[in-house]
Amino acid sequence: MSTLIIYNKLVRDRIPEIIRNDNKECVTNILDDKTYAKELKKKFMEEMEEYQNAKNDEEAIEELADVMEIVRCLAKIHGSTIENVEKIRKEKAKKRGGFEDKIYLVGVKE
Repeated sequence: MSTLIIYNKLVRDRIPEIIRNDNKECVTNILDDKTYAKELKKKFMEEMEEYQNAKNDEEAIEELADVMEIVRCLAKIHGSTIENVEKIRKEKAKKRGGFEDKIYLVGVKE
């Protein structure tokens, strides 16, 4: 008798195929749009935590790639594209700057 290990999480599209190619079975569901959006947000937080826990630059870049894929999907569910998000990012950077100068605001005197 085999044991079903429960994951209950959003996975990449080819994960079921990879599991089957490893001669294992998996149970999946296709999410409705509302649940998909909720699970994408949870996945975003999961990937950000994995990024924060990366032990070296290579792991960090790998996790950032996962974050970028989630951002691409989130943009799509909001009726946009990653290209449009990048355009808005550039506009905001032009108006307000980026974070490259490492400025840490301690406070503002009134």
